[in-house]
Amino acid sequence: MSNTGYLDALNAPQREAVEALDGPLLILAGAGTGKTRVLTTRFAHLLAMGKARPWEILCVTFTNKAAREMRQRVAKLIGDEVEGIPWLGTFHSISAKILRKHAELVGLKSAFTILDTDDQLRLLKQIIISLEIDVKRWTPRHIASLIDGWKNRGLGADKISQSDGWGFADGKGAQVYQLYQQRLQALNAVDFGDLLLHTLQIFIKYPDVLAEYHRKFRYLLVDEYQDTNVCQYLWLRLLARGSNNLCVVGDDDQSIYGWRGAEVDNILRFESDFPGAKVVKLEQNYRSTAHILATAAKLITANQDRLGKTLWTDEDGGEKVKVFGVWDGEAEAIAAVEEIENWYSKSNSYEDCAVLVRASRQMRAFEERFISLGLPYRVVGGPRFFERLEIRDAHAYMRCVMSDADDLAFERIINTPKRGIGAASVQKLQTLARTMEMSLMSAARRIIETDEIGGKARNGIRTLLKDFEHWRQMATMTDHDRLAELVLDESGYTAMWQNDKSPQAEGRLENLKELVQAMGEFDTLPEYLEHVALVSERDTGNEDDQISLMTLHAAKGLEFPLVILPGWEENTFPSQRSLDETGNKALEEERRLAYVGLTRAKQQAIIYFAANRQIYGSWQAVLPSRFVDELPPEHVEARAETGYYGHQARTNTDSDSGANYDTPGWRRFQALKSSAKPYIEGTARAKPKSADGKFALNQRVFHDKFGYGRINSIDGDKAEVSFDKAGTKKLMISFLKNPDDL
Repeated sequence: MSNTGYLDALNAPQREAVEALDGPLLILAGAGTGKTRVLTTRFAHLLAMGKARPWEILCVTFTNKAAREMRQRVAKLIGDEVEGIPWLGTFHSISAKILRKHAELVGLKSAFTILDTDDQLRLLKQIIISLEIDVKRWTPRHIASLIDGWKNRGLGADKISQSDGWGFADGKGAQVYQLYQQRLQALNAVDFGDLLLHTLQIFIKYPDVLAEYHRKFRYLLVDEYQDTNVCQYLWLRLLARGSNNLCVVGDDDQSIYGWRGAEVDNILRFESDFPGAKVVKLEQNYRSTAHILATAAKLITANQDRLGKTLWTDEDGGEKVKVFGVWDGEAEAIAAVEEIENWYSKSNSYEDCAVLVRASRQMRAFEERFISLGLPYRVVGGPRFFERLEIRDAHAYMRCVMSDADDLAFERIINTPKRGIGAASVQKLQTLARTMEMSLMSAARRIIETDEIGGKARNGIRTLLKDFEHWRQMATMTDHDRLAELVLDESGYTAMWQNDKSPQAEGRLENLKELVQAMGEFDTLPEYLEHVALVSERDTGNEDDQISLMTLHAAKGLEFPLVILPGWEENTFPSQRSLDETGNKALEEERRLAYVGLTRAKQQAIIYFAANRQIYGSWQAVLPSRFVDELPPEHVEARAETGYYGHQARTNTDSDSGANYDTPGWRRFQALKSSAKPYIEGTARAKPKSADGKFALNQRVFHDKFGYGRINSIDGDKAEVSFDKAGTKKLMISFLKNPDDL
């Protein structure tokens, strides 16, 4: 290639980044600043300048989608030669290619198998049982997550510290890891984490192999560098020693995956890791309006650990970011969907609109609203609320309470959680039910009186049937939402997810609590289940023009003209669970997540916070997120939704609903309505305190026995606390601790 006309389309910093070909380079690329264009153009420029041939460039992405997009863009610039780029792909695909060539160095054959998640969990379960570890407490999924975490940190089974190894699986964590790796080797298999870890170990132990790749790769290009974990970081550093021509593209302000091993420090220390490194900042944004960018820029400046940059645009100011205070979650969904309908009425599309939530449990209210109005929508990155596994399981239990003839529901939950009722026992039940022309549950009552099924399975069925008899009796004297809580607890279903330490478990528990809340909005259980059935079957229309509903994490890399950001309240956003686990480090990542949410918006961004939320079945006052206070007033339009704060659903039922109208959240809400500012004076945060002044209403606390919780009420030296896992307890305040002091 000799024609470099492709450079003419670049702005000055972009061109600087493309033309700085030799030596280490950090391209600090803000949201919407054209980083992919720069990366692909740099690839083409290396070829045009004769610096490298296509097979001498290693280009690493994080997803297959990003790799395909890169390949397509490069193809437009260099034509047919795109087929000769063998080293453009994800970390895992490139590592697999290297590992197959050198598999024998780590005791494998080149035709090794890459295990999927199900095979990995089955193998781990066998090992856990063989070591006589409590499989209910230390589930295969939990252990898999721990092992994956060790591999993300570049730690082989022989490198686990005593504290790491003894802290898990009844003190046998390191032993499980070692046996797991031995079994994988015997099976000539690897998991995803092994692809990188084995390759890293080869580079470290065999300098001649590393030297081979030093000669092969003259230039290295890396996308989304802020998302690299320790293992990927070490892998790249070793490969970069060959030429020192390492170019990484990333944005420290968009590092939001710490929970899965990403280390923002990797990008923060790039200049010290690679002395003499050049840094080019891409700050001109081609996506969002000036008001949106200024709002996001002001918010992120509260973070201390960042390299620093400020996004700007040539476009006009556009609409200010809207911040709306609403009465509760129902009012929030009504107001937000009305904004979407107003947008659509102006000849815009539904696909222009996105609702970005912090937690999946927040989706339910929006899904209900979309369905009731017949609006088309898609859930991105996961199933719809009523299609989630834990929700379907809970519904199956409640359907069985209503009817012992619901075979599909009974079959779904007969061994969930585990009761020792295997597939062979279920098959016997099905055979008997068909022969006797009766329901599965009726067949179960018959079979436990015979010797057809013995031991643990028979006891499991007998106990389950007694439980259903008890629950049906309770159904005549208990509200159906309270009954659902009772069924989930007494069946062991809630405990099953509490004992599951996988990253998904906490979200499933939150969804179950949201489900119980949703049930309370209906007069009877049959009415609720009928509603669910109708919702599940309803067609939402044109699949090509749908509102997007997703978590903030799933929105990374996407953009929409209209973005709705609900639930900006303390404890929800920032997530209190994250703050409890890693403190200020988590707070900064939560703020980066807010920054990502705002910078998804091209034309309009609308933030909502509520004065009250129904949490764990009871109404609680909530405070606006600290992130609301950090927004710049000059770029924000703030107001209370006066049409919704006294919504009809609450107007005449104040005393029955449990909502407290004289609360800090409500006072702050009223002040916001009158002042039309995005923040309220500190006096609005005043809360009743304990006699010693150490604790206040709504404050997060810790108890040695019951764990983390929140203060509901204070009475002298006593407090009522809603604990995350232990329920509501009345305690002496002297037994409570401040989580910040732990």
